[in-house]
Amino acid sequence: MKEAQKQKQLIIDEIKDKFERAESAVVIDYIGITVAQADAMRKKLREANVDYTVYKNTLVKRAIAGTEYEALGEVLEGPSGFAFSYDDATAPARVLNESIKEYKKMELKGGVVEGAVYGKEDMQAIANIPSREVLISKFMGSIQSPIANFARVVQQIAESKEA
Repeated sequence: MKEAQKQKQLIIDEIKDKFERAESAVVIDYIGITVAQADAMRKKLREANVDYTVYKNTLVKRAIAGTEYEALGEVLEGPSGFAFSYDDATAPARVLNESIKEYKKMELKGGVVEGAVYGKEDMQAIANIPSREVLISKFMGSIQSPIANFARVVQQIAESKEA
């Protein structure tokens, strides 16, 4: 095997590994952003524990050939950036969507969430799902209110019986 082929195979193996371990992977067309914007986007992705890399489409297509992610090859045209999350399935789409809104450039191409391949519109919907922490805090707030009301009613009953 030639040295160049070995290097390509290492990258293909790396891509396969990332897809197999990831809760989600999002493909984005990153054209139009400046280097400073790309750096800021990468920083936000790192803070959300998202692994962002640019790969050649041909290498990704080889890596996903014959896997459950093979359908993702349909969106691999033009420049493609890949954001992988290993713990929060919505993080890559959410963070990338924030950057798209902020810079008014780039666009989601598609992605994989928990083994299922999604197109552009579906990834946009996933991008609008709040983070796990936000969902938990909303849930806790929604159950806290009835409990607090119940506690006040019990307190008032107790006070009226004492009087």
